[in-house]
Order: sequence, then structure tokens, then C-alpha cells
Amino acid sequence: MARIIWVEDQLHWIDKFQDILKNADLDGNPNKLEIYKYSEAARQQIALMDRNEGPDIALLDAKMNGNDQAGFAVSEALLNKWPGLPIIFFSEYSGTEIEKDALTEYSVTDFIAKHQKNVEEVLCWRMRAALRQRAISEGSMPGQKGNILSNGDLKMDLDTWEVYWKGVKLMNPDNPKRPLAPTPRKILRCLVERSPRPVSTWQLADYLEVEPEKYSYATYRQHIKTLRRSFESADGGHGEFIKLCQQGSGIISCGEKGSYCWKKISNNRG
Repeated sequence: MARIIWVEDQLHWIDKFQDILKNADLDGNPNKLEIYKYSEAARQQIALMDRNEGPDIALLDAKMNGNDQAGFAVSEALLNKWPGLPIIFFSEYSGTEIEKDALTEYSVTDFIAKHQKNVEEVLCWRMRAALRQRAISEGSMPGQKGNILSNGDLKMDLDTWEVYWKGVKLMNPDNPKRPLAPTPRKILRCLVERSPRPVSTWQLADYLEVEPEKYSYATYRQHIKTLRRSFESADGGHGEFIKLCQQGSGIISCGEKGSYCWKKISNNRG
């Protein structure tokens, strides 16, 4: 059972989504949904909650009762009590400074626009992704080992294809608000599954189910560069991951073969 806190001041949105949230399959069991119509009431209740019995995820409107800081005030109260809690802003104000501030200044997990196609499905699968990301980062996924590809500090969720390095989700290095593109993730999976054996261009083309003669080594190399940069960003951007690759760990090149392989990074090296 997932415990969801939802702060929303407009009744028509509550009417539309409360049954969806109660019945969404987040962990295989019915959910417990707590709705607050005012940010002040939500913050008062948060203050009274047991620190050891907090929510699993929070869904917040951004602007409530004319106050465009209301959602931020609730998110701060939640994170002060439960650091790492997944918080999703569910708002009509996508593409605004509110969304920018939520993602860059307030440690919000995600921002979902209410007015979009298939919003019901989008909301549910992104809540599942947020919960899985937290579980993987905390190493607390009982019964899910078969769906997680692990190699040292690297973990890949085989259901969502999301990749985590030391608990941090790999993102697009050219746009940190977007996840890593599908092709680099597929390449990484191939490298990890075959580790420590090298993967050549033609072997990778076969894995990706593309025509080998149309898949060049230059394309392969570019995806490898993207992967390394993504790892580097997740590692703090201090050059440590790139240095490890140069020293023979992580994603390494295999000389004249034009191949790459994944070599596990030992714990005492990072």
C-alpha cells in the first residue's frame, strides 16, 4: 500500500483524480490517499505526523488560493521532515517560472502538467517511476531483484530502463531535466550484460537489431561519449568517472577492435 499525500485546492481536479489515485497500481495494493485543500492545513498535519510513518509520495498543486508559493511551502515542510521523499508537482502552470523553480530550487522529483493528453496514464506511470527510483537509491526493493540489473554501483531497472549510478539517475548530459536517451541505455545494458567481454560495432548492431552496414563505429563512439558524460554528471562533474575510464574501469575502449566493454569499478576506487 502506498500512502499518498495530495494537496489540491480545486474540487473539480479532486473529483477527477481521487479514484484514479486510490486505485493506481503502485505496489500491487490499494493506496491510502490523504487530500488537503489548503497548504496551511497540510503543513499543520505534516508537523503532527510521526517521522517514522511518513507518506511514500506527495502530489502537490503549485499555486493554491492565489498563492504561487503555496506548493513550495508544503514541499519544504515535507522534505524537512522526510528528506528524499518523492514529490511531484501536479499543476496547470507547466512551462512557467513555477516549473523552473520547482525543478531547480526545491528538489522536486517531477512536474506534471494537468492539461495534457492521457494525463491519467502519465500521472500513474511517473508516480511508479518516482517510487522505484527512491527504492533503488535506498537499496530497498524486496522481490524485485530479477528486474534489476546490477554491477557494483550501477543499477538498471529492466522494467523502466532507467539507470542509476550510486543512487543517482542518469540524465541527458546536454539537458539534465530529461532522462538519458533510449539508445545509450540499451548500449549500456549490452555492455553490462556481456561484461567483461568487449562488444564490437557489429555485435552491438545485432543487439540493437539494426543493419550492421548502416551502423558505424563513429555512431557507437558518440553514444559512448554521451554515456560517459552522463555518468560524470551523476558522479558530481569533477572528472572522476572519466579518469576511471582512462585507468581501465567503467566504460573502456578495447584497442584496435573498435570495441568497448564495461569493467566493474571496485568499491575502494569509487
